[in-house]
Amino acid sequence: MTIHALIDRLIAREGGYVDHPADRGDATSWGITTAVARANGWQGAIRDLPRARAAEIYERVYWRGPGFDRIATRAPVLAGELFDTGVNMGTATAIGFLQRALNALNRGQADYPDLAADGAVGARTLAALDAFLARRGKAGEAVLVKAIDALQGERYVALAERRPANEAFLYGWLAGRVS
Repeated sequence: MTIHALIDRLIAREGGYVDHPADRGDATSWGITTAVARANGWQGAIRDLPRARAAEIYERVYWRGPGFDRIATRAPVLAGELFDTGVNMGTATAIGFLQRALNALNRGQADYPDLAADGAVGARTLAALDAFLARRGKAGEAVLVKAIDALQGERYVALAERRPANEAFLYGWLAGRVS
């Protein structure tokens, strides 16, 4: 799936303008928060953010910026999952989930050295991913996606446990974000 198809699917799920009273992230348009829109040069009302501008922000900030485009050349399904997780939880969190999963799956460092879970896609993370995929193949990509989903789901439940207002979102998070 191309980044444009991923963005289209994401925007379809996020919808247009939303201002839920329990959402600490403030109002959104196409899933883009006011703060993110402002940080990317939008000066108008968030409800007026054009869909095309939101798509450009998604591609630049949440796809190319964290390096998910580099992961997509190796493992496109994994990159799509990281993109979606990164939009909802932050790209550093998504990458940290990948790094933790790679560390737990490296058979005691027999396949590649442990990574610092620093939330950045760098040469060591890409080398570990390459080594993992060389050993495990396409089935390995599916396992990494499951690991990301498991970590994401656990975080959503913990968020709802810590802040009861987040219970308003838990069902949707689990239904729409964790596959």
